[in-house]
Amino acid sequence: MNTPTAEELQKEGLRLFQEGLYDEAARRFEEALEHFAEENREIEAGEMLNNIGIIRRKQGRWEDALASIEEAQRIFSRAGDKSRAAQALGNLASIYAALKRQDEAFEAWSTAAAAFGEIGDRQKQGDTLMALGMSLFKSGRRQEGLAAYQAGLQIVEKPTAMQKLSRTLLAIQTRVLG
Repeated sequence: MNTPTAEELQKEGLRLFQEGLYDEAARRFEEALEHFAEENREIEAGEMLNNIGIIRRKQGRWEDALASIEEAQRIFSRAGDKSRAAQALGNLASIYAALKRQDEAFEAWSTAAAAFGEIGDRQKQGDTLMALGMSLFKSGRRQEGLAAYQAGLQIVEKPTAMQKLSRTLLAIQTRVLG
């Protein structure tokens, strides 16, 4: 029997994740991580760490999630992969917010949104600004939250049906209130 490749382990991990079999998926990602690390494939190793962190976040294992995603973010930053580094920052922000570490969450989302803007990924920039806006709003910083959410809403290139409705309502509000 052949030993599975890192790519096969990654693919199996994704399948298991989609089926909600989180511990099994994490094990596959950990095995893939070992292979990618042995092959000096840093970006792919970082992806596995990010995936493991997302699983641990879903499981409420916050410290494990933080450790995995922080390491992934360091790998992506060191490798100069601005998009993946920003994605990892966004993931960190959601963990910080869940842990009530609001200032760190706001900073991470803001930095991620700026990075997405620098590389021209308007969809992720908009999504990140909307996440920041929702968090600011929930924390009582309503004006800042609305401003960030509206900025993100205007940027996203593929808005959901609810986002399209929000855009329309904002446009009507602007015309009425002027």
